[in-house]
Amino acid sequence: MDERPTRTTKASVSGERLRARGIQSLETGLSVLYALAESQGPSALSVLAKKLGMPPGQMHRYLASLVVAGMVKQNADTGHYDLGPGAMRLGLAAFSRLDIFHEADRVFSKVAKETGNTSLLAIWGDSGPTVIRWYPGDPPIVTPFYVGSTAPILTSAIGQVFFAFGHAPTMDRAARRELTRTKGKVDLVDLRRSVLKSQGASIDSTMIPGLRAVAAPIFDLQGNIILVAASIALASSVDKGSDRRMRSALHSGCRTVTEAIGGRWPIA
Repeated sequence: MDERPTRTTKASVSGERLRARGIQSLETGLSVLYALAESQGPSALSVLAKKLGMPPGQMHRYLASLVVAGMVKQNADTGHYDLGPGAMRLGLAAFSRLDIFHEADRVFSKVAKETGNTSLLAIWGDSGPTVIRWYPGDPPIVTPFYVGSTAPILTSAIGQVFFAFGHAPTMDRAARRELTRTKGKVDLVDLRRSVLKSQGASIDSTMIPGLRAVAAPIFDLQGNIILVAASIALASSVDKGSDRRMRSALHSGCRTVTEAIGGRWPIA
């Protein structure tokens, strides 16, 4: 076996350096695109340079290359930069291949397995919050809820999250109809403020005796709520520590799904 050291030539060293520079340049170029994507609108070169901690001259070279590639466009009147048609084509192509429910199934099946808490997903349907996915925990929990069940808006955790984060006029009308039907009394302003502040909702034995439920939102790319996820546990088994872990796992899952589908998390 030949154990002589491999000879390193100037050409091979030069090639390695070029590859390293090429990768770094690509990463920097992508960071410019990400900065534009996160901006509220067209941005000045100086603003982008400051945001990324890059010298203006270097930023100009990256923007010029991205403009040539069609990934960025420049407004002729203001000189500001924004995402170009190439970036839009990439985004639309990625969006067309997106399977929201596959991603949610992957994440919340894992949440249920790791926490032992039953998890579920709900959408806003014609009849209000509607369960569309059910992920059994260990031990499994028996409830009158199943896939296709609808939940009340004001006395369920998933309903309260839709009420707080959904389109306010629509949610207020639905909530008032429910109050009229049930002859209940709820301060809607206070409820919305509380759920928004907590970034979710929790219910203890209100709907189903002996069960605790926590719920949190999932958002689309416009920052609109599209799904609500919830975790359910026996109230007798939940203490402060387990409740904190339950909430943390649920919120982490919601944020993971939001980001995976290109959504925008509007909560500070």
